[in-house]
Amino acid sequence: MLDELFGIVNVPSGVWIDEEGMIVRPAEYAGVTRGERRAHPIPEGASPYTIQAITELNKLIEVGNERKDGDKYIPAVRDWVANGANSRYVLSPDEVLQHSRPRPLEEAVAAAHFELGQHLYRSGQIDLAITHFKEAHHLQPDNWTYKRQAWSMADPTQGPSDIYEGSWASEVRKMGAENYYQPLDMN
Repeated sequence: MLDELFGIVNVPSGVWIDEEGMIVRPAEYAGVTRGERRAHPIPEGASPYTIQAITELNKLIEVGNERKDGDKYIPAVRDWVANGANSRYVLSPDEVLQHSRPRPLEEAVAAAHFELGQHLYRSGQIDLAITHFKEAHHLQPDNWTYKRQAWSMADPTQGPSDIYEGSWASEVRKMGAENYYQPLDMN
């Protein structure tokens, strides 16, 4: 639902909404880890998919350590809390629109397919749900929220399955860890 309302396509994401219900910062990467994160070791005897997933996760950690987005985001939130509308990080309505992602028709239709897929899955109509999840993936291939949720229903590790193309790790490898999250722009 948040992806439909605010354009969130990956987690963690943040949207700043002021006391009057106005969006003062649209959906953006909201990594909050401060300082250096350490790479995860690969356990002895790990499956090939686990090795691939940890390898890609470690690349994401390396990119995050280089960008230091968490070191930017937390102070910006604190500044907003302290200064409210006068925070240098609060955007004007025009700036919010400039920073927001447009929503073409394909993405609106993808959202409808995904919502219907969730309903069908919860009601036990798994095969029909999968059809709609696949269509959502096809219409909006950059929406990680859609992919990850559907992959998790097929395999909790978001690994390869007979149901969906790709896996979390193979898709991250394909796009490159540096492209998984948009760089945080707190200027």
